[in-house]
Amino acid sequence: MAEYSLIAEQSGSTVASEAPKRSAKEPGGGYQSEADLEDLLVKQLAAQGYGLFEAGDEQALIANLRKQLETLNVYAFTESEWRRFYAADLGNPSNHIVQKTRMIQQDHIRLLERDNGEVKNIYLLDKKSIHNNSLQVMRQYTAKGGEVREPLRRDDPRERPAACAHRAEAAWGEPQGGL
Repeated sequence: MAEYSLIAEQSGSTVASEAPKRSAKEPGGGYQSEADLEDLLVKQLAAQGYGLFEAGDEQALIANLRKQLETLNVYAFTESEWRRFYAADLGNPSNHIVQKTRMIQQDHIRLLERDNGEVKNIYLLDKKSIHNNSLQVMRQYTAKGGEVREPLRRDDPRERPAACAHRAEAAWGEPQGGL
């Protein structure tokens, strides 16, 4: 029997430096590609009630965000209200991940100045009645230089970037390291 160097061990899991490859014909055998893992995760979440959202580009993501906020708040933004609200709060380029995380966790009720001068509370999440929130899942896509490419599919011949390289590319706009 082969020995493997342990990297971490806990009561419920073990991480080894390498693992034996089982035959793909064995139950649970072979390696699972990232695309297969993503397909499985999307199917599991859809079966649990998550809505499936297919994003073609950044504009589709923003339109979906608007639709979800309108549904949650039972309010229809005018075009000018949405542009102001999105630019000042959600899409503000000076807000980085820390500020956006804080907004969701601590300051999830935002103020909207309506076209008529009134101020309205806009909830990003309903923390008191969490079942009023809707959950969605989408396949990953890669943004490069501000341009959003089509989502990679499991039959796509291009290799998917590693998770850490994907985050670095999103943060810096250029692939970092061995891609």
